[in-house]
Amino acid sequence: MSAHDIPVPMTACAGAPLAGTAEVPGDKSISHRALILGALAVGKTRITGLLEGQDILDTAAAMRAFGAEVVQHGPGEWSVHGVGVGGFGEPDNVIDCGNSGTGVRLVMGAMATTPITATFTGDASLRARPMERITDPLALFGARAVGRAGGRLPMTITGASDPVPVRYELPVASAQVKSAVLLAGLNAPGETVVIERVATRDHTERMLEGFGADIFVEETGEGRVITLRGQPELVAQEIAVPRDPSSAAFPVCAALIVPGSEVLVPGISLNPTRAGLFETLREMGADLTYENAREAGGEPVADLRARFSPRMRGVVVPAGRAASMIDEYPVLSVVAANAAGETVMEGIGELRVKESDRIDTMARGLRACGVAVAETDDSMRIQGLGAGRVPGGATCETRLDHRIAMSFLVLGLAARVPVKVDDSAPIATSFPGFEALMAGLGARIVRVNH
Repeated sequence: MSAHDIPVPMTACAGAPLAGTAEVPGDKSISHRALILGALAVGKTRITGLLEGQDILDTAAAMRAFGAEVVQHGPGEWSVHGVGVGGFGEPDNVIDCGNSGTGVRLVMGAMATTPITATFTGDASLRARPMERITDPLALFGARAVGRAGGRLPMTITGASDPVPVRYELPVASAQVKSAVLLAGLNAPGETVVIERVATRDHTERMLEGFGADIFVEETGEGRVITLRGQPELVAQEIAVPRDPSSAAFPVCAALIVPGSEVLVPGISLNPTRAGLFETLREMGADLTYENAREAGGEPVADLRARFSPRMRGVVVPAGRAASMIDEYPVLSVVAANAAGETVMEGIGELRVKESDRIDTMARGLRACGVAVAETDDSMRIQGLGAGRVPGGATCETRLDHRIAMSFLVLGLAARVPVKVDDSAPIATSFPGFEALMAGLGARIVRVNH
């Protein structure tokens, strides 16, 4: 069942070339952080381009529950009147983060060094995801967590009454863990230090600096060392959220595999810690070009043009690139199925603890559509069939995972026989306009009557 308890099956089939401009929504990672840091700042932060998917709406509701004034003024236009670092109040009710692993983990970090108690829950997918990777470092600050077996939601966090700064080396490459620790460090005295051996998306560091935090990043022999001085007064900001490269991946990849297509995605973030997919697609032979490069909201952005690329070939995607494209492997696997030869994706074990086990879910669906896939704990090998040669014809399980749903619908646009997904409802968590946007480009994606 979907997060809304009513599954929405959809079918995608081949049709005319895709053409036009894809106005994809605001970046989800930046939207979460803009709301949270706005709530921790003094004064009124104004945000334009905010993603209004369910994940972000749940984070906005959480910030209200902790005492911030969060107001929507128009499409994508929001304001947050913050309570200052250490100013969160105790919520009256359970905080429901829906489907969002980023939302719940960042909010846990933001409240972990304030002496209040909050209980968190989410949908069935989120309740199955591990939280110990967050609660373990938060315990070093003095926070206490009690949850279900295996460190799962529902979970109650009691923030530290006398927090201490920590020095923490990330055991896994995770921007969520890094960000939770940095947000917790805001209300701890002294310096909190986070060390990551593999660089992950750096939106939190960029935005903390923009809000006035004393934060320093250094590349050392240990890796990337981030030092944050605690208890600053964050100052309200004007935030322009760039478009989400993870959402842009779907119309871009569809254009690459649907004959005759040409699609322009304006104003997407080209943050180097997020651009691994586009680098990989170019290595495969994709016709991708960047236009009008500029900066918005402290992030590099550009317009991205994608054209049908029938001669793409399989590549080896190195493990070191995984952190910069961890959410894009499902749709990359669709492109790989339409390329010639083998594509190998290494170091992707993190996919097994996303909204679904994305390695298993994608492998099952691709095999059902006639594509050979081999998998290990942290890798996938996809035997590409070449442009226009994927048989299709299957009904693919989405397992409450928005990116799985969109990926298999993209597959159906280039398959010989239509591809159906059992539930498209989770797409609303990150890309509420997906159906209309793809239809506007000419895609044949339709809801299936029960």
